[in-house]
Amino acid sequence: MRLTRRALLGTAAVGATSIAALRLALPRVLAHPGVGALSPEHAAFVARCFEGLQRERLWDTHVHVVGLGVGGTGCSVSPEMQSHRHPLKRLQYEIYLAASGVTDEGDADRQYLERLLALHRDANPTGKLVSLAFDLRVDEAGREESEPSSFHTPNEYILSLAEQYEEIVPCASVHPYREDAVERLDACLARGARAVKWLPNAMAIDPASELCDAFYERLAQAGVPLISHAGKELAVDGEGLQELGNPLRLRRALDAGVRVIVAHCASLGTSLDLDAKKPVQRSAYELFKRVALAPEYDGRVFGDISALNFTNRSEEPLRDVLGSEALLARMVNGSDYPLPAIDPVVSTWKLVRNGFLSEPDRESCNAVFEANPLLFDFVLKRCLRRDAGSAPGALPAGVFETARLFEPEPA
Repeated sequence: MRLTRRALLGTAAVGATSIAALRLALPRVLAHPGVGALSPEHAAFVARCFEGLQRERLWDTHVHVVGLGVGGTGCSVSPEMQSHRHPLKRLQYEIYLAASGVTDEGDADRQYLERLLALHRDANPTGKLVSLAFDLRVDEAGREESEPSSFHTPNEYILSLAEQYEEIVPCASVHPYREDAVERLDACLARGARAVKWLPNAMAIDPASELCDAFYERLAQAGVPLISHAGKELAVDGEGLQELGNPLRLRRALDAGVRVIVAHCASLGTSLDLDAKKPVQRSAYELFKRVALAPEYDGRVFGDISALNFTNRSEEPLRDVLGSEALLARMVNGSDYPLPAIDPVVSTWKLVRNGFLSEPDRESCNAVFEANPLLFDFVLKRCLRRDAGSAPGALPAGVFETARLFEPEPA
């Protein structure tokens, strides 16, 4: 039997003598067993969550595909993440492996992919997974940096997967400082890439730099969206580069005519208010809203709600989004898989306490988590409400029917 979150916390309370044992046990405890069966009652609950939606239009806009390079995938994870000399990073690495269903590092890439596809086919086989490549760090001279990136998922791997599996929609990742950035982008577009992914804080990209201009011009011509992280980054190393996640820095892309999907709605951390006369830090989410609601960017800037329901974010940004028709019209759904498969990442108890979720829906969502964490992320969001006095289903159908964003709209 899997140790529950409550039992795990009880174990932690025993005392300092149990810390070492807890450290060794934690990844195993958080490992998810894979696709499971639902009771008729909970299967009916899931069916209700899909009501009113066009299942084939449900595209998960934020799905990570990672690996260790096993089998020639070209993927990699930084040596620091894998080293026992960096215990916190190593623990993070082990938890990611466990939550992703990886039990054998020598077969990690295949196991990760098979688990992801199994969860998706069980949840909604007619939908799609917008699967993200992740480029290496590049300096301003266009050279790949000697320091290893937190992880690397090559375009070639993602594109080849999309050619093998119809569920996968390829999202390329090209660092705009590369001398051949536009050529690389064109090669990816020719093979079916539907979007481009950046994580500026980890990839050392300044979205406001003129070095991005040629890349923006080509993206705008192709009508392909840029999915860019904004706000503070925790999942991968962004130390010293957090300001690159400032949502206001994405205005340069928008001014060039690019459609931009702002990952997580910049719902964590602070950024410099570039519009203020004096240097001042403001909530990155508030700066995102300033961009998202600007009339000049109407129809070209969107907020990805992945992680808004996570334990460390599920307060005011989530309440604000759920209460704003203007923002809801600009929201798109993403799971940020594999993070929803890590049990403590989402606290349904906290969501109930904050009025976002009813107790009966919480019980049903928890049952779905045990069967399929990817499906859990979807049904949980379908049950969200602004407060305890409102009805569930605060996120409209358009938030989930995201296929429209990946249909090219040439400028």
